[in-house]
Amino acid sequence: MAPRDPLNASAPLQLLTGQPAPLGAHAAAGGCNFALFSANATAVELCLFNADGTEELTRLTLPTCTNGVWHGWLAQAADGLVYGYRVHGPWAPAEGHRFDARKLLLDPYARALVGTFSWQPQHFSHDPGRTIGAGAGNNAPWMPKAQVVADTWDWGDDAPPAIPLSCSVLYEVHVRGFTQLHPQVPAAQRGTYAGLASAPAIAHLQSLGVTAVNLLPVHYAIDEQRLAQMGLRNYWGYNTLAYFAPDPRLAGGLPNLSARDEFRHMVRSLHAAGIEVILDVVFNHTAESDELGPTLSFRGIDNASYYRLRSDQPALYENHTGCGNTLKLAHPRVLQLVMDALRYWVTDMHVDGFRFDLAATLAREDHGFDAGSGFLDAIGQDPVLSRVKLFAEPWDIGPGGYQLGQFPPGWTEWNDRFRDSLRGFWLQRNLPRGELAHRLCASSDLFRARGRAPQASLNFITAHDGFTLRDLVSHDHKHNQANGEDNRDGHHDNRSWNCGVEGTSSDPAVLHRRARLQRALLASLLLAQGVPMLLGGDELGRTQQGNNNAYCQDNAINWFDWSNPDLALMGFVGQLIRLRQRFPALHSTRWFDGVADAAGERDLTWLEPDGQPVGGDAWWNGWRPALAFRLAGTEGGPALLVLFNAGEQAQDFTLPPGRWSVRLDTQIDAGAPLAPCGIAGIASVAPHCVLVLAAGL
Repeated sequence: MAPRDPLNASAPLQLLTGQPAPLGAHAAAGGCNFALFSANATAVELCLFNADGTEELTRLTLPTCTNGVWHGWLAQAADGLVYGYRVHGPWAPAEGHRFDARKLLLDPYARALVGTFSWQPQHFSHDPGRTIGAGAGNNAPWMPKAQVVADTWDWGDDAPPAIPLSCSVLYEVHVRGFTQLHPQVPAAQRGTYAGLASAPAIAHLQSLGVTAVNLLPVHYAIDEQRLAQMGLRNYWGYNTLAYFAPDPRLAGGLPNLSARDEFRHMVRSLHAAGIEVILDVVFNHTAESDELGPTLSFRGIDNASYYRLRSDQPALYENHTGCGNTLKLAHPRVLQLVMDALRYWVTDMHVDGFRFDLAATLAREDHGFDAGSGFLDAIGQDPVLSRVKLFAEPWDIGPGGYQLGQFPPGWTEWNDRFRDSLRGFWLQRNLPRGELAHRLCASSDLFRARGRAPQASLNFITAHDGFTLRDLVSHDHKHNQANGEDNRDGHHDNRSWNCGVEGTSSDPAVLHRRARLQRALLASLLLAQGVPMLLGGDELGRTQQGNNNAYCQDNAINWFDWSNPDLALMGFVGQLIRLRQRFPALHSTRWFDGVADAAGERDLTWLEPDGQPVGGDAWWNGWRPALAFRLAGTEGGPALLVLFNAGEQAQDFTLPPGRWSVRLDTQIDAGAPLAPCGIAGIASVAPHCVLVLAAGL
């Protein structure tokens, strides 16, 4: 049977009035409705293409505009139709308008794409003097087009794992990098959604015990022109162009499925394994960059509505993101776009939550960041989105952009204070114990106000942005030469320690120290209150060769090396996560305050090595290497005692009364087994190590 033609051109094509909602292109019995928001356009043309998007067949003017939405109904259209828009209006940059009908524009609501993007002069509407007359012409041959889709995926019995936030352990990972070099994943599936859904990939995640994958951006993105000219690409994907479309470059592992359906297959497979899917989403800016950037979608549809423009000079953009532009979520239609996209990924793609890149930007009103902004209020009242996991990166580079601790209840925030404090204690040896105690207690000084729970703190030691764990203990300095910016890019303040040798070393003493510090940092992360996040690959001993800004490296610098994994470290991470899940005191949903109960037992007690409570100036009088804390037993579990020794010598600790059994010892000398029976009186903790004891045998 011949495939059905998505455009029945046997009869004259004519657009009828149609409906202004829903936005985007939606096929139904008898045709397809097209709706595009543009408050300042004078006309909108629907451009229809052949199946592979290489030939423009015709242009039809959308006949009606209702409340700023241009719409029309095409009776001859069906799912599979390939299309784009040309939007007419004034070219008046000084007034914020940048219409250029020569440019084919991507529908912001496109759920599937046909064709690929390539950089050409035709994408630009200006010369260096920003005059449209000197700009290039039609960009259609080098633009991806939208495709009308019918969502018919059979989810079967798929259901969200619905893991309590308090029990969650996140694993931040890039779809491609995770399996690109995995020898047990079928070759055709490596680096794809299907690869992440493969049995070997899922088996690894289950062996660790992580509860969710936090995927770096999967929305369709493009590489910046500068990177393309250098032969690099935006590997991380923080340069979004289409918020509803999974990037087809991460698909192809199952050729019989579209990118959209391969993504769904991945989600369904992970859910069946009890693993949630969190998406990193980039609604703070788009791939169109600043006033010298290309016209690909939003800029040509309605620049003044979609972007924050400088009030004193509307030809220029407010750049709170460092990426050239800032989306204007204070505009109701832009806010609608974001909300519609988020709901789509939950309801149609079954994801379990989101990590919002530069979330402070999303909550900006005209006066700056606002915890009662339209975006945060819209999320909070939404019956779909208020029930999923919400993680905020609580800063941007704009005025007043650092907003850690200021998001409302229901949000979990990336806590860079935790990262910096734990590095300061273990690696820089310059952190007072009072600061360490705050971070280990879910940063109560930052998050306890306004009814928030300990799970408001997303704790991490390493993330995609910065050193890997192995590099953190192997490099004092960043080594980003491969990025083509003469090592100027990336963080300068890494709070790392190379343990005496910069980079690779064969010195047993250096390697021994590095191994212990990695374990101590991981133990601190998994034993702290809050929600822990691991950087994918840290458990394997993954290195980026000292690159702390590997956003543009789609190669072995970022891909996981499965050929020589650190099996001991991998097993240790699994042990840590099982320990955390076993003892409820390690993932409490209430704040510890040190107040004694009716039986005289305190929920949390901080102890000196001699067994006495920490107090007074001892909290803040400089760095001291030793600290212990005792957690009272909860929910039938035993009391726990955690001993830290960041010093260069072994440290004896006087234990509280009773017998204690060793549940974790991060020293790795000779693979010493855990104590088989209870200990009392004194416990010795090796240098750069953590010891966890439980009351009783």
